[in-house]
Amino acid sequence: MRILIIEDEERIAGFLSRGLKAEGHFCVVAPDGEAGLSLGLKGDFDLVLLDMMLPGLHGREVCQQLRMNQINTPLIILSAMDSLDDVVAGLRMGADDYMTKPFSFEELLARIETVSRRGAENSNNDYSISAGGLKFDRQSLRFFVEGEEVKMTAKELAIIELLMSNPGTLFSRERILSNVWGLNMDPLTNVVDVYIGKLRKKIDGDRSESMIETVRGLGYRLKLD
Repeated sequence: MRILIIEDEERIAGFLSRGLKAEGHFCVVAPDGEAGLSLGLKGDFDLVLLDMMLPGLHGREVCQQLRMNQINTPLIILSAMDSLDDVVAGLRMGADDYMTKPFSFEELLARIETVSRRGAENSNNDYSISAGGLKFDRQSLRFFVEGEEVKMTAKELAIIELLMSNPGTLFSRERILSNVWGLNMDPLTNVVDVYIGKLRKKIDGDRSESMIETVRGLGYRLKLD
């Protein structure tokens, strides 16, 4: 995923950029509102993380200008302005989510996945998600490989849907555990590896290389031809 970070505090921008790159994302940092707006208007990003109190151009104006120019990229506001009025105003001006500083990085990852999935659902009238030869119908909970239905358990569907939501994006074991089993699972358990093995048997067929790539010590990602 290509992520635009509009943040003037170098420490926070660096923290976000390093963390998101470790999760497999490509990040560009804009240090002020004018630079952020200029980059955002090109529409080359899958997500915008926007601070409010920016030099040059306030985050509020950046958000409004993006939406007025029909840039509908998912946008999450990250701000120290934490009153209820601030949050409501941010959402009303077109932001998809609003997080107050300080925030948990794991919560940010979960919010990113939520707004990205919401955007995919809104752009897909039949509520299905496709990647390569894989298709998952969210309404009927049916999964297909090259047009052939494959039976999946609920946990298998949850994992493959997560991987399909962002092909090429690296998902750590901890992130998969958090999304599929909840936050209280032991991160040292091998349950993710076991389920990935089951998924490979169901989706790879005669492929010489698995569609689910292992990045040793880091996690898994869906690899498309």
